[in-house]
Amino acid sequence: MAYVKRNYPRLQQAYIDTVGPKAIQEFGLNNPHQLPRLIKVVVNAGIGKYLDNAKLKPEVRDQFIKNFATITGQKPIMIIAKKAVAQFRVREGMPSAFMVTLRRDRMWHFTDRLINLAIPRIKDFRGVKEKSFDMGGSYSMGLTEQAVWPEINMANATITHGMHITFVFENSNPKMSRFVLSELGMPFVKPEERKQKKS
Repeated sequence: MAYVKRNYPRLQQAYIDTVGPKAIQEFGLNNPHQLPRLIKVVVNAGIGKYLDNAKLKPEVRDQFIKNFATITGQKPIMIIAKKAVAQFRVREGMPSAFMVTLRRDRMWHFTDRLINLAIPRIKDFRGVKEKSFDMGGSYSMGLTEQAVWPEINMANATITHGMHITFVFENSNPKMSRFVLSELGMPFVKPEERKQKKS
């Protein structure tokens, strides 16, 4: 049986060819198995403000599903609240969010489009925050509306919603994950701009 070479997504190929070797050198790793690895990207959007008497209108539900499918290439699941949270007016059993978990090729294609197509379309953008890492190196960020994705036609949109995006890493920590994301093109706030904000 002939060996067929795997065609990796563009950003994953960059990680294999360039970013990984740089990370090995930067952090003094002994072998590639110690590299920080992006294993999944979780995209979710809260729907609490669209509930009407604890119910989600079919047209609103359909718009969320369509937007998520268009942006991520995957149909979302609807999350049901497991417990009541009075301050957010959430009752147990109510719809609370739509969520997609992306892995493998879809994860890499989504990350590539986010970095190179969606983020550059954000008005007055100065860079993503670099303090939103957890101890395991996973990184979270938010988008205020779906309009930044070029494949979304807002002329046909009935609602406007943002989304929360989490990049989940393994074998990592905040410093290593930031290095990998930055090398892949994630535009973190530059040091000189942070100083200007403080002054």
